This record gives sequence, C-alpha cells and structure tokens, in this order.
Amino acid sequence: MPHTPQIVLDALYHISRLVSDTEDPQEALQLILDEVMRVLPATSASIALVNPDTQLLQIEVERGLPSNSKGLELPLGQGITGWVALHGRPLIVANVHDDIRYFKLNSDVHSEMAVPMLLDGRAVGVVNVDSDKIGAFGEQELKILTLLTGEATKVVGRLWLISQLRVKARQLESLITTGQTLVSKLELQAVLDTATQQGLALMPCRLCAVFLLNSDSQSLRMAALAGHEIGSPNPGENIALTDSVIGSAIRHKKQVEVLSLLRMEEHHFAKLIPAAKLVSLLCTPILVGDHAIGALNVYTDRHHRFNNDERRIFATLANLCAVAVQNAELYSRVFASEESLRKNERLTTLGLLAAEIAHEIRNPLTVITLLLDTLDLSFPEGDARGHDLDVIREKLGHLGEIVERVLGFSKSGASLQARWSLGAIVEETLRLLRPKLEQSKVIVHVHPSPRPLIVDAHKGQLQQVILNLTLNALQAMPQGGTLDIEFHDETRDHIRQAVVTMRDTGPGVPPAIRSRVFESFLTARTDGTGLGLAICKRILRDHRGDIELVETASPAGATFRFWLPVTGG
Repeated sequence: MPHTPQIVLDALYHISRLVSDTEDPQEALQLILDEVMRVLPATSASIALVNPDTQLLQIEVERGLPSNSKGLELPLGQGITGWVALHGRPLIVANVHDDIRYFKLNSDVHSEMAVPMLLDGRAVGVVNVDSDKIGAFGEQELKILTLLTGEATKVVGRLWLISQLRVKARQLESLITTGQTLVSKLELQAVLDTATQQGLALMPCRLCAVFLLNSDSQSLRMAALAGHEIGSPNPGENIALTDSVIGSAIRHKKQVEVLSLLRMEEHHFAKLIPAAKLVSLLCTPILVGDHAIGALNVYTDRHHRFNNDERRIFATLANLCAVAVQNAELYSRVFASEESLRKNERLTTLGLLAAEIAHEIRNPLTVITLLLDTLDLSFPEGDARGHDLDVIREKLGHLGEIVERVLGFSKSGASLQARWSLGAIVEETLRLLRPKLEQSKVIVHVHPSPRPLIVDAHKGQLQQVILNLTLNALQAMPQGGTLDIEFHDETRDHIRQAVVTMRDTGPGVPPAIRSRVFESFLTARTDGTGLGLAICKRILRDHRGDIELVETASPAGATFRFWLPVTGG
C-alpha cells in the first residue's frame, strides 16, 4: 500500500512546514495537493474553495483533470464536492455513475472521495480525490484524507491570516499617507481628486467617486471620479436624493452596500453601470459632525461582499475626506478674507487720495465757473452752441457736486434726487457722447418703452451709470459695432421697475471674470481701473435698484441690464 504510516507522517510534516516554506496560499494549495496525490491511490484530485462573495465552490488547483476545470464554479449542493461543502461532512462514492449528485468532469473517473476544509466550524473548501477504479477508496483512505485535509486547512488558514494582516498593514500605511496628503491639499478639487485616487489604492476596485450635496440639500453632484477610462459621466449632472441609494446613505448617515447594481433600479451612472460592467457598490456618507455633506462611493466589476474591515477602511477615508474638505473651505474663506482686507485697504487709500484730489480741484473748478459767467456769452435762439453752453454749465455744476460729495463722503445724496424721465436722461447722455460715438463708428439703436418711465433719481449719478456702460461698450468695439438700448417696465418683488438693457456686439466678458465683474479693481483691460462697473452697482443700489450681466448663449457681445423703481409704481 502506498499510504504507509511513515508516508502519511511525512506528508503531514511537509504540509505543516508550508507555513515557514511559503507565504503564498496558492502555492501552498499546489504543494498540499501533491502530498495528497503522493499518499492516496488517486488518478486525479482537486482543491476547491468557497468564494465568500458569490458563495460558489471554485476549483483553485487540480491534478489530472481537464485543463478547463481550473476556475470551474459550482453552487453549494451541486456535485459531490458541492454536497460536501454544503453539509460539511466527508463522502465516499464507490461508483460515481450510480450517484445522481455526480458532476461529470472526467469520463475516466469511477470513484470519488471528498473531505470538507472546516475553519471555525465553517466549510471554506473541499479536498477531492478521484480514481479510475470502482471502489478505490475505503474508510482507511478517508481517515488519511481527513487527517491531511485538517492539517492543510490549518496551514491555509494561517497563510490567509498572514496575507490579510499584510493587506491590512498596507492599507493602514496607505491611510496614513492619504491623511498626510489630504491635509496638505488646500484646494477643494485637489482634495476630492486625491480621495478618489486613494480609494482605488486601498482595494482592487473598478472606480471610486465622490458626490457632494448641493445647496438645496435635495440633490447631489459628482465632484470627482477616478479609475474609469470608457468616458466619464457629465460631472455637472445633478442626481436627486430620491433617485439613488446614495440618498439613503446620506439621509440615514450609514454605509449602504449593493451586491448587484444590475438587479436594481439605480439611476446614478445609469449608462456607465452596464458599460463599465459595474457590479457591486459600497456607499459611505461623508460626515462633518452630524451633518452629511456627500458620499464616497467605491465600485467593483465583480460580485463582492464588503467585509467589516473594508467598511471601516472606507469609513476612515470618508472621515479624512471630510476633515480635508473643511480645511480647504477654511483656507478658501481665509484667502477671501485676506483678499477683502487688501481690497478694503486699497479702497481706503483710494478714498484718501480722492479726497486730496477733490480738495485740490475744487478751487480751479470754482474759478472756471466764475470766469465762464463773466464771459457773458450769448448766442442767437436756435444756435446749437447755446445748448452746448447750458450743458457745460450743468456739467460744471455736476463736477462741483461730485467734489462736495467726495469731501463730505458721509452725507446722503437723497436730498439731491428729483423726478426724471429715464429715457430723457439716457438721450441726453448719448448726446454728450455724440462725437465719441461717431469717432468710434458705433451705431446706437434706442428702443423706447411704450409707457413713460419716471424715476426718483440723482440725474448726474444716473448719467454716470449710462456713461460708464456706454464707454465700456465703445472700448469693447474698437473697430465699430452696434449698441442696442431697450426700455421696458416689469414687476420685481411686487414693485414696478424701469428696466434698461444695453447690448453691444463686442467680444463679450471673459468667462473667468463673469461672476466677479462688479467687484472693485477687477478689469480685463490693461488700461482699466476696475472701478466703473462697481460704481454703477453702488449708484443703482443707492437708488433701490441693481444691475446684472445677462448670460447669453452666444459668446459674442455683452449684455447688461439695470433697473430702479418707477415713481408711483
């Protein structure tokens, strides 16, 4: 008999030494099967393990079986090995062709013996031997295979444990590195991109994504994605909380696992899930205190049950992400505060300079006004020069008012307001700019309102608004163009407002500054001060109105719209 006590003892010794001889569980299985074949009268053999994700019995190593048997999966209970794995009991079948449980792999097999690999009372696999003879295995062979399988299970269990400890050590090291990397990032997008990239490094998954809650608290947007090459989803697309399991994770502030995305109506990544063959999902809420700000999602392209260790790892990564997001937001606020302080400092300096300039020009302005009056200029009725003289006197008065307003900055200009026709103010301002418009080859089209628009306003200040907007349009059209000015009235916040829309045919406002176009000192021109639009906004708000840049589908041209209350409206 080939299985003498000494041969069996040698086999047990060789199997027990595998812990020190190899660190690879797969290599250990190969060596174990060699020892089993050396001891028992088998013509073929295999070791199959239970996949913890799919709960299928999968052949890991084999000897003497067809080449296509490697990786074969059987449901628990199917075949002789499946029956042994399901019931956790060894089994001898003298003639497999008389047993309905037999799953045919090799037509030369006539008898079979299988023993479960029991770890902590649970079957984790099956060691199986076959023979081309009927009744090749008896109770003695079963005792030997049970003995060898028991020792092999202990060895494989230890190697699995060592392998898991190494994986955990790598993951812990990766988490430490991730934490150090995340806290060093000062921009929000850099934080989110790093979090998704580190998510891929923590475990073999198909992709990792971060979703953030929108300000409405009812929808999400995808903020970062890593690990996908097929064609990324639209990053600006919003996802309703009610349309996705992500919403459930955020509402309940708990991790949510989906074993099979294809079997449920999951609306996020609707096209990507089948295209990228995404199968399983772990969704982890990103919590700042007791408030969820988003979710960290990790996807696999195979059925996978996320164990407790993996859940804890991604919960830790989500916590690191939350801290980094807070740091990035704090940095952004600090930066904005510093920028605001610098701007205020510049405004203070500008205010002091303006006061000095106003003080210096007040006396020359007074002299000019007095000398103009002493000239006693008179022109025949109907002479345009007479009207021009009236305008000069009015503008000198306007300049005087500006000087006094700068010198007495804290005084209110409300007492200087009167009732004016908004159309008349615009028409008069355009008349002042007539030579400049002709020189610039800009044609102005005015579209009046069907109803008169009377406003309570400081005429000079409103003319300053029209003047600034028109000059901006002229500078945007150095080769000439068209400026359309439209008037109408509408109700805003239950108040009838006079609305003026000014549209030019220039290149438009650069996208980079559109959201900040009314900030002080912001300009896209090398010769600009960045104060014109900021002054327009301040004047209109002082008149209980406002101004906005109208976003248009066409990249050409800039459209500004301003409004203020209609008197008696």
